Amino acid sequence: MITPIRWEGDRLLLLDQTLLPGEEREREYTRWQDVAEAIRTLVVRGAPAIGCAAAFGLALAARQSGAEDVDGLLHDLGEAGKGLAATRPTAVNLFWALDRMRGVAHAVRGLPRPALRERLLAEAQAILEEDLAGNRALGAHGASLVPEHARILTHCNAGALATAGYGTAAGVIRAAHERGRVAMVWVDETRPVMQGSRLTAWEMVKEGIPHRLISDVAAGFVMKRGEVDLVVTGADRIAANGDTANKIGTYSVAVLARHHGIPFYVAAPFSTIDASIPSGTAIPIEERDADEVRRMGGRQTAPAETPVYNPAFDVTPAELISGIITERGVFRFPYAFR
Repeated sequence: MITPIRWEGDRLLLLDQTLLPGEEREREYTRWQDVAEAIRTLVVRGAPAIGCAAAFGLALAARQSGAEDVDGLLHDLGEAGKGLAATRPTAVNLFWALDRMRGVAHAVRGLPRPALRERLLAEAQAILEEDLAGNRALGAHGASLVPEHARILTHCNAGALATAGYGTAAGVIRAAHERGRVAMVWVDETRPVMQGSRLTAWEMVKEGIPHRLISDVAAGFVMKRGEVDLVVTGADRIAANGDTANKIGTYSVAVLARHHGIPFYVAAPFSTIDASIPSGTAIPIEERDADEVRRMGGRQTAPAETPVYNPAFDVTPAELISGIITERGVFRFPYAFR
């Protein structure tokens, strides 16, 4: 199984996704500040995986703290939480995991400091194990929507690499493949960071799932030719009404799917649903470095002086989504999550 996140001894190990597919290398982390940098620089990415990494980041912060009492330790955890929360604004799982870890810390503040540190580590490990189990359940729910001999299109990477190790959208594909239902997976390359070509295609090779890589601009033509039976993508934040933020380009795919009469599904853990946000207009959209667009593979592809707009995510309106697949089942429009 692909293992992007694991704890060993006294340290966190992350599979460096910036090096894939060319090199598979784990990096070791013993400081929360370095985990925050790993999240910010996409060493670890994907909403559920970011949440898991942040939880371990707080567990490391508890180990790093030199506080002489529990109040001091809680203060240090608060500072670490602020630093981790500042890394990426869109993926709600990051904030969900940090809130859960802080809640545990305050609930057991009466414990001796060593026991409190171990309790936080146990909670981070529980978050990781729950993500694995939840994604397997999500995959099973999603596989029931996949017809025989299905040709599935997916955008970005919502696989094992984006989670604790099984996947959301790719978890649906993986579960359907195990049932013998997948004829082909169309993998969008997903510019500008190429998470589809670098990561999803790598996962498909690892799992032995038949697939073909296409440029993002080819998706509509493949649909027009009648070669796509359904679309499955992941999500970084889902508003209370079902509007969904996912990697930039997802909205375009959803519009194309609607035009061609193709079901468009979103697969995400229930923790990705942010009930505090009424609609997608309130979802914060991360804007990333302009050189992600001006450069590719180390080469300059646009003048350095050219201004760039580089949103990392877009929002797909709920009415374009055929169903939102979670570990609790499949929700359909109009969305009422519970």
